Order: sequence, then C-alpha cells, then structure tokens
Amino acid sequence: MDSRTDSRADSRTDSPADSRTQQDLLSSTALGVFRLNGQFLAISEELAKPAGLTAAWWQVLGAVLREPLPVAGIARSMGITRQSVQRIADLLVAKGLAEYAPNPAHRRAKLLRPTQQGLDAVDRIGPGHAALAARLAAELGDAAFAETVHALERLAAALDALEAAAVIPGPAASDAP
Repeated sequence: MDSRTDSRADSRTDSPADSRTQQDLLSSTALGVFRLNGQFLAISEELAKPAGLTAAWWQVLGAVLREPLPVAGIARSMGITRQSVQRIADLLVAKGLAEYAPNPAHRRAKLLRPTQQGLDAVDRIGPGHAALAARLAAELGDAAFAETVHALERLAAALDALEAAAVIPGPAASDAP
C-alpha cells in the first residue's frame, strides 16, 4: 500500500484534536499563500512598471511566451477567471503588446501571442527579475529555494486532485470556455 493511501485511511479515523490541527494547518497555509500573493503582486508591479506593464499584463504575456494560447487556456494555467484574462488580453492587443491569431483547433477561440513590442517589454523586466531571483536564492539558499518550489507544486497538485474529485468546488460554470 502506498503512503498516500495510508494517510487517507488515517485521516478518516482522526480524533477531533487531529482534525483541529489539520484545520489549523489549512488555515495557516491559506493565510501564508494569501500573504505571498500580496507580496508577489507588489514586487511584480515594481518590476513591471519600468517596462510600461502592470503585474497582470506581465502575467498574461508571460503565459504566452512559449506558445500562443486561447484565453481559456491562459486562465486555467493561471487559476483565474476567463473573463479577467479576456479583459487583459484585449488591453494588451489594444496597446500593441499582443495579438490574436487563428486557432486551428477552434474557430472561435483565437490564440493570444505576444508581439515584438510585448516581447521587448518582457525583456526589459529580465534584469530586475534576475536580480530579485539571485537575492532570494541568497536569502533562502539554493536547496531551500528548490524545496519551496516543490512544496508549492505539490500543494497545487493536491488541490487540483481534490477539485477533480469534486471534493472542493472548481471554477464557476459561467467561467467555462
């Protein structure tokens, strides 16, 4: 039996004290992530400002740097609503930072891709981003930095699994593509 199965079986027989501890851990995790979200948004705004971007614009442009994606795909990858990504994508297109391209897989769901102007703006963020990454790695240490990334990835995967099993609510039906 694998350790995940064991831990699930054990959680069904937890005492009320264990349940309270688990609730405290969930609350502490959520509050910590909310705090980190605020910190990362503030830092992202500062990094993006000299390039003429906002954190939200940078986030959407960053999602399509490797390959063009439909708005719904960007929203899924970022864990935010399709409508908010659509609003930002339309702004990026209006400002010449991105463009819509035909989607061979879906006639109506156009692909968003950065323009050269958008790529140049993201490139201007690079030096500040690299400097922050180096300072954070020096503060945490490379191993702890990598462990942090791994822990956050595991947490996201666990929440995805709970959502897929309908244990926790997913995006609203009106948010579906």
